[in-house]
Amino acid sequence: MTKKIIISGATGFIGQAVIHSLLEAGYEVIGLSRNPQRYKTMLQERLKFITWDGKSSDGWWKLAEGSLAFINLAGENIGSGLWTRKKKERMIESRIDAGRAMTEAFMRLREKPKTILQASAIGYYGDGNNEELSELSGQGQGFLADLTQQWENSISAIDRDVVRVLFLRIGLVLGRNGGVLSKMSLPFRLYMGGHFGNGQQWMSWIHLQDVSGAIKFALETDTFEGTINLTSPVPSRARDFFKILGNVLQRPSWLHIPENVLQLLLGEMAREALLISQKVVPNQLQAKAYQFKFTELEEALRDILS
Repeated sequence: MTKKIIISGATGFIGQAVIHSLLEAGYEVIGLSRNPQRYKTMLQERLKFITWDGKSSDGWWKLAEGSLAFINLAGENIGSGLWTRKKKERMIESRIDAGRAMTEAFMRLREKPKTILQASAIGYYGDGNNEELSELSGQGQGFLADLTQQWENSISAIDRDVVRVLFLRIGLVLGRNGGVLSKMSLPFRLYMGGHFGNGQQWMSWIHLQDVSGAIKFALETDTFEGTINLTSPVPSRARDFFKILGNVLQRPSWLHIPENVLQLLLGEMAREALLISQKVVPNQLQAKAYQFKFTELEEALRDILS
């Protein structure tokens, strides 16, 4: 079997980091994208972009013959606008469509991939308050919990006796040139930084380098099975998170946005994405001795924002 990897969501914030990590390790990568021409600068000898409609395996499945793995990262960005009815529909449909396309391709291949890595999110666990949430914790309540369950179920037709399937429940990803940190930093740069709600909610974060590193590690470690939490071993309470962010940016963290004001402005998005408390621990990664590059929040933020 070759070292060929198929990646959907290849040109996204996480996808680009994963591609670079795999290319550096000598893998051949085929990236699926709706508009690959926008990413000509990423084209390298071992990287090929295929135009993809996000819904089917047409046009690319034959290229997946003999591949080592599928990595499915595709899905509408949950933080790129208010959660209107149409926005929520796109969030659901984009994930289900991508999963079904991966399944369709898998079924059509004579030589199946060894591993499928399916993106998901820690939103699966819902609001855990102060409870420590591991890979063994059950599904929570709310829109994001339902969304992630449907996301994972989108590949349920794939026989796990035939291929190893790993679900990547990803936390709050911090990295350069995109992602949630660019939005978090703006108020601080304008001297309007602070925390949401009472500031006691837990935030489970992970550096982008550890996302790509952990995905590569899981791909290459045959003993991984089932669900993997992709979070730092050291989550942070919101008040501490934003205080450290302010210190790194050399800006005050003084503004407190009350919970009711935030819910009035953002509705369901505020409750489920900003005020939710999730103390998630990466037990699988730690049990398999993955070496995190960044475990402490301040060190991670200084690396990104310096």
